[in-house]
Amino acid sequence: MANEKIIAQKEKEVNDLAEKIKAAKIVLLTDYRGITVDGVTKLRANLRKANSEYKVIKNNITRRALEKCEYTGLEDLLEGPTAVIINSEDYLDTAKTIYEFTKENEFYKIKGGIIEGKAMTTEEIVTLAKLPSKETLIGMLAGALLGNISKLAVALEQVRAQKEA
Repeated sequence: MANEKIIAQKEKEVNDLAEKIKAAKIVLLTDYRGITVDGVTKLRANLRKANSEYKVIKNNITRRALEKCEYTGLEDLLEGPTAVIINSEDYLDTAKTIYEFTKENEFYKIKGGIIEGKAMTTEEIVTLAKLPSKETLIGMLAGALLGNISKLAVALEQVRAQKEA
């Protein structure tokens, strides 16, 4: 009887994780070996600010949940201690948060993950994390447009001054 209970509990864990993975914009698999409790606490706090969830889940449960969602190519990443980070709102903040943490903590490694339903390598995730934020890109675009508008205004003012003279 106890075995059936345990099996049912593990099946529920797999189903719950599979639902979260299906709804997620980003799922990161990371190696947390060598990280202090203070480091993990700080990381969890930073991830909460990005509306992300950080959990240490058994590799077998994660593997089954990924299979249930029909994601392939990530099985090799589920070796050794693995933390799962999930965000169903915005993948960029989560990727940036983890990337910044890996720069500060040499032991913490990104193994790979899923972004918008596509399996990604560590290199692809790091490249994405290095991009400027959406707000920064909008600011850069606005600055470029404003510079051109200013030049146009100066040119029009000079044309008006020439016509008056």
